Amino acid sequence: MLKLTAGYAGRSQAVVADGVHSLSDTATDLIILVGVGFWSAPPDADHPHGHRRIETVVTSFIGILLVGVAIGLIVDALAAISGRSVEKPDWIALAAALVSIVSKEILYRYTVRAGKEIKSAAVVANAWHQRSDMLSSIPAAIAVLTARLIPGWGFVDRIGALVVSIFILKAAWDIILPSLKQLIDTGASPEDCEKIKTIALESDGVRSVHALRTRYSGSALIVDLHILVDADITVQQGHDISAAVRRAIIEKGPDVLDVIVHIEPDDGHVSGLHRMGSIDDETGDENC
Repeated sequence: MLKLTAGYAGRSQAVVADGVHSLSDTATDLIILVGVGFWSAPPDADHPHGHRRIETVVTSFIGILLVGVAIGLIVDALAAISGRSVEKPDWIALAAALVSIVSKEILYRYTVRAGKEIKSAAVVANAWHQRSDMLSSIPAAIAVLTARLIPGWGFVDRIGALVVSIFILKAAWDIILPSLKQLIDTGASPEDCEKIKTIALESDGVRSVHALRTRYSGSALIVDLHILVDADITVQQGHDISAAVRRAIIEKGPDVLDVIVHIEPDDGHVSGLHRMGSIDDETGDENC
């Protein structure tokens, strides 16, 4: 609201437009505050795996909103370059833009750090939206300064807005793509899969790992794998090995939410190909 008020008072169309952009940032803040209570809720009868995919949907929405903001900035910039006049603004408009640049950058750094600490893709996505708000204030500030010093040169900020819009679109793509992959059950990266296999193999009693499958629930992984153990151990010993593997992968793995471990006896009849993780007796599938 500060930029909108200053934009109108200072007769700066660029700052007014930037103020409108800031309103979308406020909207996403509200979405995060309301949404976090939903996707952090524990599993229930209807959602036995929890509600973390609500976070994925919210993250996608923020990315789409960023695309809309970028397109709006591009359209506005092209219209201005085509001949829209820019009224000579007052210094108050420049002051508002500068305050926005500093405050939004500080807020971005704080939010992205908090998002990484709690491993929330939606919070990190919202941080990038805050940075996009800061970036859009830069051409607004340039516009005001240029228009004050060189009357008739207000179009310069629109060229800057086009450049900034490209960066905003890139940030939106980086937000939307992982979310879409999560929604269509894309598995973990080969590097993360190898890390999971290594953790499992380092557990006492595990002779081999195969049929490793992963999928995302929100920003965290659900892991399903088969391990081969000594065929002569007791059921209790097999259970203890399974529990130890699950615990190790959750504690040391790449943001793992849950692990399902299938125990198989190593009776000496398993082929070398099976031991290497290429064959699943039940489904024939392995995504890692």
